Amino acid sequence: MSVEIRNVNKTFGSYVALKNIQLNIETGELVALLGPSGSGKTTLLRIIAGMESPDPQRELNGDSDSATEPKVLFFGDDVASMSVGQRRVGFVFQHYALFKHMTVFENIAFGLRVQPRSTRPPKSEIQDRVHRLLNLIQLDGFGNRFPMQLSGGQRQRVALARALAIEPRVLLLDEPFGALDAKVRQSLREWLRRLHDELHTTTILVTHDQEEALEVSDRVVVMNQAAIEQVGTPEDVFHHPASEFVMDFLGAVNVFHGRFADSGLPANSDSTRIPDSTRIYVRPHEMRIERSRQSPDSIPAIIERINRAGVQGKVLLQSGTLGPIRVDIPLDQLDALDLKTGESVFVVPMNTRSFTSDYSI
Repeated sequence: MSVEIRNVNKTFGSYVALKNIQLNIETGELVALLGPSGSGKTTLLRIIAGMESPDPQRELNGDSDSATEPKVLFFGDDVASMSVGQRRVGFVFQHYALFKHMTVFENIAFGLRVQPRSTRPPKSEIQDRVHRLLNLIQLDGFGNRFPMQLSGGQRQRVALARALAIEPRVLLLDEPFGALDAKVRQSLREWLRRLHDELHTTTILVTHDQEEALEVSDRVVVMNQAAIEQVGTPEDVFHHPASEFVMDFLGAVNVFHGRFADSGLPANSDSTRIPDSTRIYVRPHEMRIERSRQSPDSIPAIIERINRAGVQGKVLLQSGTLGPIRVDIPLDQLDALDLKTGESVFVVPMNTRSFTSDYSI
């Protein structure tokens, strides 16, 4: 086990940033902390790094319970009293944080050169390590350039190489691609995954980008309102959400409320009425469009807009009391249906998930 988090709470005045966090991260895993702004993911990352400390254990009636004492363990060792440097973590920020007056080579070598003399590698080893990293990040021949002579994607690769130069026990990435455009982000995500598969460095990635988390990580930690909602593989959290928040946060959804007596939408497996407080979730790709009613579950709807841009077509419809519906459909099927704006059709949900809670959307 690389990282273990036990009983971690964090408050800033009256603001609760983390509530009773329990998390295990396996050696060699790439884990994404995913959630909206303010969910606590960056605070948790900073506690792992040693930049913040968890709140001390609260005593009850003058007694303290060691079982509830907050702990941050690296490979079984308690690092609570260790500084950032002593923990040997590599940290990559969203905005590169490269030294503008230093060359690419010197930026990568910086963490090695500032180590105490007793642990500092010899000059020849530093040069060899930096050259290996330049090759690893596909920037051979760029060592003498300055950060301003690089693209945003190249600068972020240099920042990652600098973090890797110290051979960290744990690599921490805080929204590393957030400042880049969509195309560069996509290429760097693919590159990061290949790099991780080569190095197997235990890595924790903070992101609010669902696609990024689902694409690059081995497991996803979904956070909301200072707590962990679900931990699982990308497939698990997307296809088997543990809560209404996870279902709503991960990808596009159609949301229908429990007023289905005359709507045509199946209330549940035995078609009985469900409470008005219940919400039914259907992902757009889990619905199909029919020209005539072929099923008792069919929902009458009118086509409002058809968007053929992308790998799938997006059909936006309006269905009486159920309101707007979105259906994602392969382009070949969309062409075969030959749909037109204003047409009356039927929509069939193929997979529904229901939740009854106080969650607001």
